[in-house]
Amino acid sequence: MAKRDYYEVLGVAKTATEEELKKAYRRLAMKYHPDRNPDNKEAEEKFKEANEAYEILSNADKRAAYDRHGHAGVDPNMGAGGFGGGFGGGGGFSDIFEAFGDIFGGGGGRGGGSRQRGGADLQYTLELTLEEAVKGVKKQVRFTTAAVCEVCDGSGAKKGSSMTTCRTCGGQGQVRMQQGFFTVQQTCPTCRGKGQIIKDPCEACHGEGRTNKQKTLEVTIPAGVDTGDKVRLAGEGEAGANGAPAGNLYVQVVVKEHSIFKRDGADLYCEVPISFVDAALGAEIEVPTLDGRVKLKIPEGTQSGKLFRLRGKGVKPVRAYDAGDMLCRVIVETPVHLNTKQKELLREFQASLDGNDKQSPNKKSFFDGLKELFS
Repeated sequence: MAKRDYYEVLGVAKTATEEELKKAYRRLAMKYHPDRNPDNKEAEEKFKEANEAYEILSNADKRAAYDRHGHAGVDPNMGAGGFGGGFGGGGGFSDIFEAFGDIFGGGGGRGGGSRQRGGADLQYTLELTLEEAVKGVKKQVRFTTAAVCEVCDGSGAKKGSSMTTCRTCGGQGQVRMQQGFFTVQQTCPTCRGKGQIIKDPCEACHGEGRTNKQKTLEVTIPAGVDTGDKVRLAGEGEAGANGAPAGNLYVQVVVKEHSIFKRDGADLYCEVPISFVDAALGAEIEVPTLDGRVKLKIPEGTQSGKLFRLRGKGVKPVRAYDAGDMLCRVIVETPVHLNTKQKELLREFQASLDGNDKQSPNKKSFFDGLKELFS
C-alpha cells in the first residue's frame, strides 16, 4: 500500500509553519494515542503514521529532501539522500517528546514500570440547616461506591490461586514500540499496566478487585460553612482496581433556606415587625438571633424599613477571625380588623395631624416633589 503524503497525514498545507505542524501533530497524537485507544489497530496505525510524518516535516533538512523527492528523498532504502545521518539536524526528535510531555503529562514514554490508576473521586451533596452550618455539626452520610472486594482482599484473584507475570511486558506493565527512529513506551495491552495476569479470577468481583458496597461515614462539618463549601475525606472515594489507591470523597454543603434569617457571607438579615404605636412612641423590643434573643431599642418616630445593625451577631465564616453583623429591618404593621371605637379614635388622631407637616416628613417631601415635577 502506497504511503500517504505527509502533509495530508497531518492535515496541513505545504506552506505550514513549524508551529502549525506541531499543533496538528499534537491534535492527532492526542486523538490516536494507544493509551486512549486500547486494542484499536486502526488508531495505532494512524498514530504511527502521524509520528512518521511529523518526524520528517519537523526537521528542516528532511522536509527539504521530502519536498524535492517525496518519500524517496527520506527513505534510506530508496536512495536520494536518505535521512542525512541519523538524528542530526532540526530537532524533530526532541520536539516529538516535547509534544508527548505536553499531552500526557511527562516524558512521552521515557519512564518504566507499571502504572496503577487510583479510584475516582466522589462527591456527596449534604443539606444543612442554617443553624448547623453556622455552629458546625457531625453528620452521617450514606452512599454506594466501589469498595475493596472482601473475598479476595482487592487482588482480583480467587482465594488460593496466584497471579502470573504477564508474558507480553515481562511484568513491567509497559511495552516498547518502535516509531521510526525512536522508541515509544506505552501501557501493555495484555495486562493493561498491571504487570500480572489473573488466571483464576475472584467470583465475587470478577477479577476487578472491588465490588459495589454501601458505606456510612461520619463527617465533621466545621462551624461557618456556607453553600458551595466542600469537606474532603481522603481515601474515602471509589476504591482503585486491583489494589490501586482509593479516590477521595468530597462532601459539598448546601444550606437550606431559613424561615427568619437570610445569610450574605458573614452577615445575617431579618425583618422585624413592630406596631404603629411602638414606631411612633419608641420602644425596646426583643429580636431573635442564632444564639437566643437580644434587646433592640426603637427610637421615637422610626419609619418602616429602617435598618438596625447588631455588631458581632452574624456568622463567623470558616476562614475568618471575626463574626459578621446581624441587620434587622423594622416593618411597621398596619392595624387590621379594627372595631368601631378604634376606627373613631384613629379618625380623631388623623384630624389632629392635619396641617402639621412636621409630623409627616416623608409625606410632605413626596408631595413637594410632585409639585415640582408637574409645575
